[in-house]
Amino acid sequence: MIYDYIIVGGGSAGSVLAHRLSASGSNRVLVCEAGPDTPPGDEPAEIKDSYPGTAYFDPRFHWTDLKVHTQVVPHNRPEERPPLRKYEQARVLGGGSSINGQMANRGAPTDFEEWVERGAEGWGWDDVLPYFKKVERDLDFDGPLHGKDGRIPVRRLKEEHLGPHAKAACEAFKAAGFKYLPDQNGVFEDGYFSITISNQDEQRASAAMGYLDRETRKRANLTISTETQVTGLLFEGLRCVGVKALVRGQEQEFRANEVLLSSGAIHSPAHLLRAGIGPVAHLREMGVEVRHNLPGVGQGLMDHPAISLSSHLKRSARMDDVHTRRHIQVGLRYSSGLEGIPAGDMFAAAVSKSAWHAVGKQVASFLIWVNKTYSETGQVRLASADWRAEPVVEFNLLSDRRDLDRLMTGFRMMAAIQMTGELGELTSNHFPASYSDRVRKLGVVNSKNRFLTSAISLIMDGPEFIRRRFIEKYVIEGFTFDQVMTDDAALEAFIRKATIGIWHASCSCRMGADDDPRAVVDTQGRVRGVAGLRVVDASIFPVVPCANTNFPTLMAAEKIADAILAG
Repeated sequence: MIYDYIIVGGGSAGSVLAHRLSASGSNRVLVCEAGPDTPPGDEPAEIKDSYPGTAYFDPRFHWTDLKVHTQVVPHNRPEERPPLRKYEQARVLGGGSSINGQMANRGAPTDFEEWVERGAEGWGWDDVLPYFKKVERDLDFDGPLHGKDGRIPVRRLKEEHLGPHAKAACEAFKAAGFKYLPDQNGVFEDGYFSITISNQDEQRASAAMGYLDRETRKRANLTISTETQVTGLLFEGLRCVGVKALVRGQEQEFRANEVLLSSGAIHSPAHLLRAGIGPVAHLREMGVEVRHNLPGVGQGLMDHPAISLSSHLKRSARMDDVHTRRHIQVGLRYSSGLEGIPAGDMFAAAVSKSAWHAVGKQVASFLIWVNKTYSETGQVRLASADWRAEPVVEFNLLSDRRDLDRLMTGFRMMAAIQMTGELGELTSNHFPASYSDRVRKLGVVNSKNRFLTSAISLIMDGPEFIRRRFIEKYVIEGFTFDQVMTDDAALEAFIRKATIGIWHASCSCRMGADDDPRAVVDTQGRVRGVAGLRVVDASIFPVVPCANTNFPTLMAAEKIADAILAG
């Protein structure tokens, strides 16, 4: 059987494409998802949970061997190569939307005007807004900026349901002179707000839940094949005609009129590279026969650089899970004021619980990230031509000095806010936090970590001097709070070491104009110079928007699905 469309990856974009392209009974659609299914009404409890911290660290739901470099990699000094970090990428139906923080925001109108300037004609703010609205069913707001009929419900926590830490953060933001915004997805301006989330009735609303519901799955022309890893693309000359895959361990081939890669900004370029589509020199180095020279494949990888400021949280301010299990309830969008940088270029989230375990409930944080980043020298390359090998991933965060400078000033600004008013009374023992391997391993849900954290929590709630010594010896990695607040060199060193991405990998198969040598796809996701092949996911963004990337990915899939159906 020849399908009309094979979708490689059943994540956020893949779920949208499967739903839209199979709506016409004449289109035969196959979805190949490497991870497990999330059957309607029988989704794993960790995925349904309004708190994402358990799903995100459950090895059942992500690519367990994927590791990346976040720091800048000096290729001329291999001995100074920074350490590898685990980077959780979803491997489950619904993709990132099944394990992420459920943040439902869009970015700044200026982001999409920049997309147009970079060659993505037809992707300006007025062009993409109808598709953002098409995605959502806003449970709180109506009007020209909001959708009411989409497949993904969005809402905000009511003020009376915010936890004590979140309420205190709001008061601290207010005292610092920031404006309260009732709607994060309203007019894009600076201010603090209750975070907009893809969530209803205190349960996650993933792309799989919204777009691959029971009615959609009844379509005879739609096949969803989970536990199916695509191992290669099939070609006849320069036309992609299908895929090779392992279906629950069995090798199979599937043919199609068109193949759509929706495997994310790390694995979509890897598929292209293994198929011989990419920079000639790298393909030859890897022993891959060159099918089509496309220099931009894997280049320009981006994420939002982020750091954390953490504190011990008094018992009275800890989450009680009565109204919500949401750990991030409020956020702040603000402007750095650096010359030439658009407003709203920075973001801070008040994190009222840092992990699922006993110690996580005792630690609150400000997660600060560069909303409008200029670090875009990251790349995805092959480690081997073998499909089993994860690619080499280098984010090169902070490759632009402006990102480093803004995190330095942002850290100290948020430290001052952290010690303001009631928020200062509810927190103590502030420390610059690192998302180290030790922290990550402790985040895995198992009995050993439950026991360990229960024991550690007794120390953390003990006398202040014991807690301070414990934090300095076992929690922080090289820098105390006093050091980074008073010594610029120490603060810079901490940020260079501790900065991580926030799982917003994007831009590695960019849209662009015909004359752009780095453009991989055109404005409908079609791979340049190759027939029958598209990329539809966050990798096609010309530049990462000032947003969590899930909703921009859903928007892009809706827009390209419309273009495909329009012929």
